[in-house]
Amino acid sequence: MYKGTRLLALILFTLAGATLLLSGCHTISGAGEDISHTGKVIEKTADKHTP
Repeated sequence: MYKGTRLLALILFTLAGATLLLSGCHTISGAGEDISHTGKVIEKTADKHTP
């Protein structure tokens, strides 16, 4: 019985870790898009105010 419990715990921890890693990739991708958009807005504003 103890062996089955350890296996189940190992599977659950592995799935939880995979979920965190995969969601982290999506979060980093979204942050990159946000930073890129902010940079474009700053560049457009700078061009608008350049004589």
